[in-house]
Amino acid sequence: MSDAPTFKPSIKLLDATMIVAGSMIGSGIFIVSADITRHTGSAGWLLLVWLITGFMTLTAALSYGELSGMFPRAGGQYVYLKEAYNPMTAFLYGWSFFTVIQTATIAAVGVAFAKFTAYLLPVFSEENVLLAVGTLHITSAQLLSIGVIVLLTYMNTRGIEGGKTIQTTFTLTKLVSLAALIICGLLAVKPEVWQANWQQAWLLHPLTTDGSISSYTTIAAFGAIAAAMVGSVFSSDSWHNVAFVGGEIKNPKRNIGLSLFLGTAIVTVIYLLTNITYLAVLPLPEIAHAPKDRVAVSVSQAVLGNTGTIIIAVMIMISTFGCNNGLILAGARVYHTMAKDGLFFKKAGSLNRASVPSFALWIQCVVACLWCLSGRYGDLLDMISFVVVAFYMLTIAGIFILRKKRPDADRPYKAFGYPVLPVLYILMGIAFCGLLFVYKPRFTWPGLFITLSGIPVYYLANRNKRDNRAAISRRENITTSDPSY
Repeated sequence: MSDAPTFKPSIKLLDATMIVAGSMIGSGIFIVSADITRHTGSAGWLLLVWLITGFMTLTAALSYGELSGMFPRAGGQYVYLKEAYNPMTAFLYGWSFFTVIQTATIAAVGVAFAKFTAYLLPVFSEENVLLAVGTLHITSAQLLSIGVIVLLTYMNTRGIEGGKTIQTTFTLTKLVSLAALIICGLLAVKPEVWQANWQQAWLLHPLTTDGSISSYTTIAAFGAIAAAMVGSVFSSDSWHNVAFVGGEIKNPKRNIGLSLFLGTAIVTVIYLLTNITYLAVLPLPEIAHAPKDRVAVSVSQAVLGNTGTIIIAVMIMISTFGCNNGLILAGARVYHTMAKDGLFFKKAGSLNRASVPSFALWIQCVVACLWCLSGRYGDLLDMISFVVVAFYMLTIAGIFILRKKRPDADRPYKAFGYPVLPVLYILMGIAFCGLLFVYKPRFTWPGLFITLSGIPVYYLANRNKRDNRAAISRRENITTSDPSY
């Protein structure tokens, strides 16, 4: 009997729901509405972009529920892609996830934490350069973000209980804080601002700094909507992180799917209400051109004066700290599963005495910290929108494949609205990716290149795996033929 540590199922439904919501809510909701407003130029389209994104997220979450019930173990989307397609498709997802998707997101959220800490402690400003070597500039903000990532990684190596507690506590705190912001904003509504914002609610046009209005052509309008959705898609991403910890969730066949629905529904409603608050307090030009895109800061200042800046800074610090904990906790489980398949560092496939994949956590930490130092995480996050949605589409299409390949498999939960909603998501995803590919190629080619660069890595990993198996087989043959060996 093996005494090797195994995953401990200790995550309850509330904790799982908080992983979903907490991983989604970082700093995006406080910032990206500025860019969306610049692209769309109207109140109606601002809310519609968030509504479309919310609908897609909820639809995807409901579809993932079926897959999570079929494969309730660590690895989540990586496992679903492997089961529906083949190991290489799953590896390309895992490769993109490790090199950019998860690690650059952790870096971006960490730096966002540092940026808003600088409101309270200016010593952590991005302008405070501590070391300059050629084009590399290391700032105190970057060092603080690295410190937070290292701290959270260490805490998660101590066991799932600590990571779970941090996640639930911080997510509940930021949900309450966001609700308070919404209530304060709606109580301080400025009727003249609200009415002005809705006068041309459905006029889709770029909102320039000089206030001039120029309309899009029909085709360019679709490109503008796709570009506007880049921010909302990333602000709504990482909802599927809960599936990565499937091996540690109590009653996973029920609770993974249910937590996906509850978490995404809560965040979708919160995001819509937050944007309604923005429209109730600030004129559209002030939303579009808020200093450094910090719309929530401008709203808080308008409602609470200078105190509002401090309050919103603390809120975002809480939000980003909790968000990064969820990302760090969940991401390492993907590399653990890849290692078990022989497609990642072998040591990542082992658990420590606390029954968590500590090596996988630390190697994720190293890559995330390198992204912090690079200063390029923000550009990369924009550039992989195409890849993230493409993998979502592939995963949801896997539901149709698996229903044909495994019609008799146990499905404790079936995708809501099947086949209409999954097909609708795929069509919307194709439209989003296609428009980005044509009209915003800088958002597509880099992410696509990073993904495809995993193909030679996959074949190299497979060759090493075959060589290792052959070596083991030779040793076993020698042992069998020569007992004295």
